[in-house]
Amino acid sequence: MIALRYTLFAVLSTAVNIAFQYISFLIYSGFLALYVAMFVGTVAGLVLKYVLDKKYIFFHTPKSKKDDSKKFLLYSLMGVFTTFIFWGFEIWFDLAFEDESAKYLGALIGLSIGYIVKYYLDKRFVFKD
Repeated sequence: MIALRYTLFAVLSTAVNIAFQYISFLIYSGFLALYVAMFVGTVAGLVLKYVLDKKYIFFHTPKSKKDDSKKFLLYSLMGVFTTFIFWGFEIWFDLAFEDESAKYLGALIGLSIGYIVKYYLDKRFVFKD
């Protein structure tokens, strides 16, 4: 059941990430627009995924706001490696293919791989108690 929930949350977070990237491109299409959009999408997906994972995957109840902040920081740090996977795929697909939507396909592949890795990192290092 956890695998199904985690998969659904990953899909939802991916959709939010891609939607925020799309909106970012509508607002800004200048210098380094892809990187701005990836950052905006990453932050949006990160916050949503943290809340869902904390509550429905790892069933963590923070002891205080300080504890929650520490968990979020650690959760974010564990996401740095997986973010590089996601960004790498998105950038590579954007550069390798002429199609405008290729970057989104790269993002989907990178996010999928990243979320699998992130689950194990979070289980072992973030929500280990």
